[in-house]
Amino acid sequence: MQVTVDKIFVNLPVKDLKSSMEFFGNVGFTFNPQFTDDNATCMIIGENIYAMLLVEDYFKTFTKKEISDATKSTEAIIALSAGSRKEVDEIVHRALKAGGTPSNEPIDHGFMYGWSFQDPDGHLWEVFYMEQGQDSE
Repeated sequence: MQVTVDKIFVNLPVKDLKSSMEFFGNVGFTFNPQFTDDNATCMIIGENIYAMLLVEDYFKTFTKKEISDATKSTEAIIALSAGSRKEVDEIVHRALKAGGTPSNEPIDHGFMYGWSFQDPDGHLWEVFYMEQGQDSE
């Protein structure tokens, strides 16, 4: 039996919620005010894709594990599909201008192009474009 889900929520710990919201707002993302308070915000990535940015102390209430320091280690890379190579570059340039740091140089595989950045908390974001017909479906 194949599992299907309606939505995805990625939960990320952040040190300063206001700064994170300003950073991602400058990248071009919006937030759902219904799920925003002093502890968290719901960043809208796509129609059914969200990142919950949670202040570290609040994030800790969801796990018994230690929170990784994303500036020193990596547990995940959040990959976002863009509509074109140009859009990949635009998103990463906005992230870098907003205070993000470079992660890797652009990678061009011909049918797939990607570039990555780190947000102010050190989380890795990969933005990529894949030509039609090259995905797994």
